[in-house]
Amino acid sequence: MSGLIALLDDVAAISKVAAASIDDVAGQAVKAGTKAAGALIDDAAVTPKYVHGFDASRELPIVWKITRGSLFNKLVILLPIALLLTVFAPWLITPLLMIGGAYLCYEGAHKVASLFHHSDTHDSEKHTHTETPGAALEEKRVAGAIKTDFILSAEIMTIALSTIPASDTLLTKALILAVVAVGVTVAVYGSVALIVKADDFGLHLAQRRTGPLAALGRGIVIIMPHLMTVLTVVGTAAMIWVGGQIIVHGLHDLGWHMPYDTIHHWAEGAAAALPAIPGIAAWVTTAFFDGIVGLVLGLALLPIVTKVLNPIIEATITPLIARFSKA
Repeated sequence: MSGLIALLDDVAAISKVAAASIDDVAGQAVKAGTKAAGALIDDAAVTPKYVHGFDASRELPIVWKITRGSLFNKLVILLPIALLLTVFAPWLITPLLMIGGAYLCYEGAHKVASLFHHSDTHDSEKHTHTETPGAALEEKRVAGAIKTDFILSAEIMTIALSTIPASDTLLTKALILAVVAVGVTVAVYGSVALIVKADDFGLHLAQRRTGPLAALGRGIVIIMPHLMTVLTVVGTAAMIWVGGQIIVHGLHDLGWHMPYDTIHHWAEGAAAALPAIPGIAAWVTTAFFDGIVGLVLGLALLPIVTKVLNPIIEATITPLIARFSKA
């Protein structure tokens, strides 16, 4: 009897440790996901364009294909690479994070520039809406979406990795990254599925219901285009801000303290000037100047990415993604 009681005590102790570990993994995963908000918002705002023009019956299958590709990107490709980095080259995490931040700055600046130069868009976007919907176009759209997702997923996983304490075990890091990968993918593409079907739901209510439900349906149909515009603007701003923040903090970690110290000094000045809301004043000031850094860097990268990096990606990564999407 005493042995059974001792065994139950051991089981209870192990359960407490396991529960604490699960709580720690979940907490760190949420923290990492919050840090990657800029990439998440943009991912949710950009993806619906890949189902534009298709029959309503194909919208959710296309979203599912992209979701499956996103999980493959994160769990099969990026997670092992991230774990290898923590073991063999932890010093590479900050430079890689800065590369991802620079990409966010570029994408945000590209969208800002396109507001003033409507012809300056990606080639894939130039011809998308003139092609006839069909199996070939569907595969092309899915491949393009998975390629975009790979870049954003790499940034998300790198941000997540940078938030994990170096003292954590390799297993804990793997679990945190896996939770982030699955949670982020479900959140983003679940939101995308709701967005792309919202107008159909609204139309259904407007046509088949009366009274308040019909009015709600008409409201949903009217609101959705404006919601997509808001999402695009917020996503663009978030990308530029987060990208600039990553660059400023990365330079600080690598030894160039001037940008970080200058923005921090200005934030302290704003907090002192607005004693009623010092925290908000400091945050807004920091975010604004991080965004300025991000926008300037992104605009500077536009010709480099367009004329050098994009052709390389199209020649190397794109064919691999297209082959996977057909598998």
